[in-house]
Amino acid sequence: MKIGILKETQKGEKRVAITPNIAKQLIENGFEVFVEENAGFTSSYNDSDYEKVGAKVETRAGVYKNSIILIKINPFDAEDLKLVDKSHILMSQLYHKSNTDLINAIAATGATAFSMDAVPRISRAQDMDVLSSQSNLAGYKAVILGAFEMTKIFPLMMTAAGTITPSKVLIYGVGVAGLQAIATAKRLGAVVYATDIRMETKEQAESLGAKFISVDNTGEEKAEGGYAKEASEDYARRQKEAVNKSLFEADLVITTAMVPGRKAPILITEEQVKQMKNGAVIIDLAAAQGGNCELSKMNETIIENGVKIIGTTIAPESVSTNASDLYAKNMLNFINHLTEKNEFKWELEEEITNGTLIVQNGNIRQN
Repeated sequence: MKIGILKETQKGEKRVAITPNIAKQLIENGFEVFVEENAGFTSSYNDSDYEKVGAKVETRAGVYKNSIILIKINPFDAEDLKLVDKSHILMSQLYHKSNTDLINAIAATGATAFSMDAVPRISRAQDMDVLSSQSNLAGYKAVILGAFEMTKIFPLMMTAAGTITPSKVLIYGVGVAGLQAIATAKRLGAVVYATDIRMETKEQAESLGAKFISVDNTGEEKAEGGYAKEASEDYARRQKEAVNKSLFEADLVITTAMVPGRKAPILITEEQVKQMKNGAVIIDLAAAQGGNCELSKMNETIIENGVKIIGTTIAPESVSTNASDLYAKNMLNFINHLTEKNEFKWELEEEITNGTLIVQNGNIRQN
């Protein structure tokens, strides 16, 4: 089985889907690995690093020609699909629920495609879950970015000139990113508050030292597969009322709430921003899906009423070496799960295979 590693072409992307160490393990497992020229350069991996472990460096066209499995991080685009044929098996994040045109275009090539963002959140799939591995880094980096952008420090500090009170941090969404943000902000000495529609996250947040802002979620749909459901208008209203005091006193706000395949819910309105402290910072990690703050714009910094609003996804651009390493390990585990003796098992009823196999031989299995 021949595996091709493609260079990411999306603007601002610095990660690579497979690192030299994971390429080595794939080769030891009997796979043949082809790597596009300079695919790992922006993650601090040279072509020679891949060649040392036995991978073959090729042009982009050469990778497509020589490989059966083609691996990326971001969705295959129109230019990619010009080189795809029915013999190829594509693996990347496809966001198939909100990207029907792409899925139709893949199907038209006759190829097969797995979507890495569709890995079910079950215990035996944790080591394949790219959304979790990347979100973990995003939560950490969001706090570091916030600390840089703030005009205050996080910890309590007693000096001869007087006492500096600790900063207050509010985190919306206690998923993987939110939990890492809580842990990081606490380690840096901040007073941390957190809120989430899923009441089962209360214990997790408090175990890391956050003060959980509870909002009665009676009547709300339960989360499925570890993901939050979109809240009702009534819950959104009650959440705003409960969180407003902490929001208006916060020095840093980090929002992480996303609903798979849907626009991100608005958690902070323009009117609320106008009541926040002058100098407060909002890091909106949901900006790519429309943003949790009404004023957020992807890859832009907006200043409204003295509040700095930064829309970002953050992990891919800023910690590409670590992010690539984790993504690559997820891919290794995923490939090992799908194959036996270097051949696909095609266990179509198995939960992980069924959840991630979006297109098979040009036939769309899931929308």
